[in-house]
Amino acid sequence: MADQLSPDEKLQLITRNLQEVLGEEKLKQVLQEREVKVYWGTATTGKPHIAYFVPMSKIADFLKAGCEVTILFADLHAFLDNMKAPWELLELRVKYYEQVIKAMLESIGVPLDKLKFVKGTDFQLSREYTLDVYRLSSMVTEHDAKKAGAEVVKQVDHPLLSGLLYPGLQALDEEYLKCDAQFGGVDQRKIFTLAEKYLPSLGYAKRSHLMNPMVPGLTGAKMSSSEEESKIDLLDSAGDVKKKLKRAFCEPGNIENNGVLSFVQYVVFPLRGEFSIKRDPKWGGDKTYTVFEELEKDFAAESVHPGDLKASVEASLNQLLDPIRKKFESPELRKLTNTAYPSKTKAAGKGAKAGGGGGGDDDDLSPSRVDIRVGRIISVEKHPDADSLYLEKIDVGEAEPRTVVSGLVAFVSQEELQDRLVLVLCNLKPQKMRGIESQAMLLCASIEGEPRRVEPLDPPEGSSPGDRVFVEGYETGKPDERLNPKKKVWEKVQADLKISNECVAQWKDNQLMTKLGQITCKTLKGGNIS
Repeated sequence: MADQLSPDEKLQLITRNLQEVLGEEKLKQVLQEREVKVYWGTATTGKPHIAYFVPMSKIADFLKAGCEVTILFADLHAFLDNMKAPWELLELRVKYYEQVIKAMLESIGVPLDKLKFVKGTDFQLSREYTLDVYRLSSMVTEHDAKKAGAEVVKQVDHPLLSGLLYPGLQALDEEYLKCDAQFGGVDQRKIFTLAEKYLPSLGYAKRSHLMNPMVPGLTGAKMSSSEEESKIDLLDSAGDVKKKLKRAFCEPGNIENNGVLSFVQYVVFPLRGEFSIKRDPKWGGDKTYTVFEELEKDFAAESVHPGDLKASVEASLNQLLDPIRKKFESPELRKLTNTAYPSKTKAAGKGAKAGGGGGGDDDDLSPSRVDIRVGRIISVEKHPDADSLYLEKIDVGEAEPRTVVSGLVAFVSQEELQDRLVLVLCNLKPQKMRGIESQAMLLCASIEGEPRRVEPLDPPEGSSPGDRVFVEGYETGKPDERLNPKKKVWEKVQADLKISNECVAQWKDNQLMTKLGQITCKTLKGGNIS
């Protein structure tokens, strides 16, 4: 096909659906002479998820345009990025990524023989590359290195030096992989501009840069490997896909930050060229769209119901995932998956029991076992049988709000609590309080004394009901379905929860966070959390 395309047609294929292109004129010049050499790199950290179909569909475009495409498994970058991949797991993670990326490409019909696969440490530890790292580090300022990695490298209070090296290595990869253009998400734009600024100082050519938009996750924010609620894993079962899509943010008429709609735009349409909505005849019957903008227009006008959109996306997604699931049914790949991503809560000894349907060993005090979410107080009513207790109906991102019995109104007025965002512990065993079942616990900061002072904890601005709260450094663990009260897991975790002198919620000096930022309180410095 590529032989029959003009340079302009090839450029259109290369750049379609991209958010931004830097150096387009240079690409045009190359296309007049030969095929374009493109590289895409992926750090081998968390498990790839369905958002990886977005770059995969662009790689299909590159190949159709006749490009020579190199896929880099950036294992050294995975280690440098705040040690997201431990050194001892690097090789296993690379093997997992290679198997799963190839399975994705095969599922969308991309011929693997047209691609070149490279591992970062195969060339990044060479004498020449290492010397260039030192040469580059003598030119790049700490400010420029930190700024370049701000949206890619994990940001922490006390960053490691390795995170400052990350952007420079990614820039050098362009020269050592001999590409004309690097392809990546728009979140890497600052790394790309750093490469454009500094590679010529080393005597190397400035490359072009092709940037995909960042696809929203199921919660409406960026889809992330470390945010369990924001993503669908490539090996999730059909049942898990249905459950996660059911909870996905897809407000009627809202086309902003809609991960379900974006998946259709950036994956289904480029691969299939059309998308069909399946629905009951009484609601208009089936309809096939050949242009995404028409689907978007109908959804904005509420002619397409979120439930019908989700059901149709579910069918398309399972078609893509079925070949991947089947491939990973083999004993060898199941073993690879388990060894590359060992469970943090793996039983430590013979006869150890799992505690509560997903948390693992009862002696494992990982804070990820505790299911804390952002909630919104819908209503506050007085307890019929207790003057000091009130009933709060709280939306925690489920089909129905939960009833929470608390005495918080003694410290915060009923009016202030109405419609307020709070933190809710959701996997304790429900407990009756004066005859009414409390289905969760409202978490607050407190300081004992006369008088006792209590404040609700505050999620970051822009939070939504159901947003997961996690401890920094423990993002990937799954909470127990229900904490076993006999094992006192919550009590043991709670003993190390506190408020810092900056009014930030912490567990063992690690911040409590959502995907949008840290958890705080207003005034209770040094307080407890309960």
